Parts: sequence; structure tokens; C-alpha cells
Amino acid sequence: MSRAIPRTYWVAGAAVLLALLFAAAATVAAANGGSAAAPAPAPRTPGLHSADAGFARDMAVHHQQAVEMSFIVRDRTQDEAVRTLAYDIANTQANQRGMMLGWLDLWGLPKVVADEPPMSWMGTSGGHGGGDGQAGHGGQAGHGPAKPGALMPGMATKEELEQLGTASGRDAEVLFLQLMTDHHKGGVTMAEGCAQLCATPVERNLAQGMVDAQRSELALMADMLKQRGATPRG
Repeated sequence: MSRAIPRTYWVAGAAVLLALLFAAAATVAAANGGSAAAPAPAPRTPGLHSADAGFARDMAVHHQQAVEMSFIVRDRTQDEAVRTLAYDIANTQANQRGMMLGWLDLWGLPKVVADEPPMSWMGTSGGHGGGDGQAGHGGQAGHGPAKPGALMPGMATKEELEQLGTASGRDAEVLFLQLMTDHHKGGVTMAEGCAQLCATPVERNLAQGMVDAQRSELALMADMLKQRGATPRG
């Protein structure tokens, strides 16, 4: 049975759209060196282990799983509200992921660093500049541990993804909403970290947009779970 999408959903969508539009405009402005009347000084390139680079790498991975879960549930239910939410999460987070990977290319930094623990950048209050930014490497702060079998807090395990892929109807809807609720909570923590620690203004603004949009979607998903006689898991 299809259910109407609450107004909260449209608020979340508007926040995401505004964040993406602002980030794109700011990126173009940065590439052009600011306004023609008053050129801005060239921005400093983030270091390998800076919060800027670490957030871009980790959130790209985090977003990729959200896209994967959204595509899975799309084929496991015919519920219009869940399918619409899944489509928009996939579309938004795929676009944001592309922006973050593009920044890493622009900065001349790798998308994967073999010796970098996930979310280690959250232990820094700096690390931005032309060097390696080692101040943020190796620590983890401001978030709970990932559950066994998950790469980062909020991420689903392989077994949970397999369970989602075999569920159908209401069972698939509830499991998706519960998994995505956990996923968003982890994502909000990471984005809040970048909003505080990242030195690149356009990245900080995108991170804050993620916080606002995902908090709205958390409220929406709580309502959708309640409609199905279920609750978030944790």
C-alpha cells in the first residue's frame, strides 16, 4: 500500500538541493579565483591526512553504501513512499560523492590511503595546508565505535545487506528504514565533524547541508517506521 510522503521529506529535499547548488556555485567561484572585482587569494591545498581530505574519502565510502542500499530496496518493495525516498537518497548521495571525489582529484590526493584508519581525521583540529597534515592522523574522536563487520559507525554489515536483498514488502521496507536510520546517524556525526574541522569553506558548507538534510530524513524515517508498526533499532 502506498503512503503519502510527509512534508518533512520535502524540507529535506530542499535542504539537499540548496546545499548542492551552493557547493557547485562556490566550486566554480573558487576555480575562477573569486569575483572579477576582487580576486581572492589562492586557497591552500589540503594535506594528505587533513580533515578535508579524510572527510572526502570516508564520506565517499559511506555514501556509496547508502546508494547501494537504496537500489536494493527499490527492487524489494512496491511502496511508493519508500521507493521515492530511496531514489532521492541514491541520487543525492551519488552526486555528493562525485563532488567529494572530484575535490580529491583537484587537490592531487589519493582516494584511498592504505595506512589511514577510518575517521582518524576526526581527531584533529587542523592538519590543513600544503604539507601532510599529520596532526589529524591516527586518532578517533566524537563518535562511537563501528559495530563488528562494519567499516564505519552507522554502516551496515555484509550480512545485513544480504538480509535486505532477500526481504520483500513490509519486511524490506522496515529493514531498509532501520538500516538507513543507523546510516544517517553515523553520517551526521561525520558531517558535523567536517563542519567544525574542515578548512575548505565549500566543503564545510556541503557538510552542514548534509547534517540538516539527514536530520530531516531521520525524522521522516521515524514516522515511516511508526506507520509500519516498527521503531528504529538503537
